[in-house]
Amino acid sequence: MPRTEDVALTEEMVRKIVREEIVSAFRKDPAAKRACLIASKGTLDWAYPPLILATAAAAAGLETAIFFTFYGLNIIHKDFERRLMVSPVANPAMPMPVPMPDLITAMPGMQTMATSMMKSMFRKKGVATIRELLDVARESQVRLIACQMTMDVFGYAQSDFIDGVEFGGAAAFLSDARKSHVTLFV
Repeated sequence: MPRTEDVALTEEMVRKIVREEIVSAFRKDPAAKRACLIASKGTLDWAYPPLILATAAAAAGLETAIFFTFYGLNIIHKDFERRLMVSPVANPAMPMPVPMPDLITAMPGMQTMATSMMKSMFRKKGVATIRELLDVARESQVRLIACQMTMDVFGYAQSDFIDGVEFGGAAAFLSDARKSHVTLFV
């Protein structure tokens, strides 16, 4: 009988050993398959990152949750399409067709114009809408969690939010986040 150190390992043997180690590691640390995100901003340009990251995580097989707090609640509000705007004043890096001084970008109607410009640019590039991303998130079982404390502070009711939203506090979210290898504040 040859000794183990005398046996040449084949590529298939190495692959089998690696697969067994990965399975064992996941059994020891199931957090590796979880992602938790915090969405705290409520403008159109800040609605995209948490939804894109969460749907990508879910597509990669991660159990995913987004905790919406403060102005991030706008993203999951039933009236999100009206609430999610872009402010050129608040976004000095926003590309404008022509350079404009802050005084002009602060004028009435500029927020509506900037929002229309961004939506048009996204549409031309084939970027999903917020509605489409929310639909994909729900279809992918991404947990959409509204911060109960923020809801109370702003006077929101559970009925103010889209279907599929859960409600919880920071402690509940942190319980999920501590079991996750991917935790992002967006």
